[in-house]
Amino acid sequence: MTTAPDLLRAYLAAIRQPASAAALFAPDGVLELPWVGVRAQGPHDIQRLVSGLLVKMPAFGFKNQKFWIETPDKAFAEYEVEAPIVATGRVYRQTYAGLLIAEGGKIRLLREALDTEKARVMASP
Repeated sequence: MTTAPDLLRAYLAAIRQPASAAALFAPDGVLELPWVGVRAQGPHDIQRLVSGLLVKMPAFGFKNQKFWIETPDKAFAEYEVEAPIVATGRVYRQTYAGLLIAEGGKIRLLREALDTEKARVMASP
């Protein structure tokens, strides 16, 4: 059976392929970044969210993954992004912390935290 760490690694690797990333989620699975007001439920909405992100930052990708918790149904890791923002030309640098809860070999919940001030400043013109 696919474990939570396997699913998180697969999601991080597939982020530039929205359909592949979204297919890792359960039919009612959730991707949320609560501190910036982002929540998508179900593979269709998650694919749309990731696709929209890639329009703004085509080079968006995760690197330097560090796993802190790895159990069959839970994973917690930190991972970084460094990608140019199309609209501003600035480079978006961010460290995410993600908690993934798995059920039945799919992602039930991926909840990510990030530096909201850095995200706000980088998004403004």
